[in-house]
Amino acid sequence: MSATVSIASVRATSLLKPILIGGAIAGTLDEICALATMGWKVPRVDAAGLLGPSVIKSTGIGIWILGFALHFFIAFSAAAIYCLASRMLPFLKEHFVVCGMFYGIAVFLTMYLVVMPLCAFHYKGPYTLSGLLQGIIVHMVLVGLPIGWSLKRWGE
Repeated sequence: MSATVSIASVRATSLLKPILIGGAIAGTLDEICALATMGWKVPRVDAAGLLGPSVIKSTGIGIWILGFALHFFIAFSAAAIYCLASRMLPFLKEHFVVCGMFYGIAVFLTMYLVVMPLCAFHYKGPYTLSGLLQGIIVHMVLVGLPIGWSLKRWGE
């Protein structure tokens, strides 16, 4: 019985490195892209998803840090889901480029069509074709691909 527990804990910890590295890379690249395209208010908008739209206009650093932390929580969660799913679906690791890019699309669609309508400011659009295409491409390349690559590189 103890051999089973130790094997399970070794397998679980073998995912820690790709989750941390993939989440950190994806979160950093996505946040840099968001800051470059939408400006320094992005972390406040992220925090507004939890606290409500009134915090978007706040000037306090605490709201900005909360939004930044929430963004990385989502990035690490996305990496954890992908890495854990790879235990049941080994092709996610073997074909990390294609799978990672499709996963980036799934992350984007989940955020925009599920999370954002349910958050504190209930964002439901309007969506533009250019905005959707930009979001999909960014999440394919800057979120899904680094997560898939990190699993391929550091997952055991």
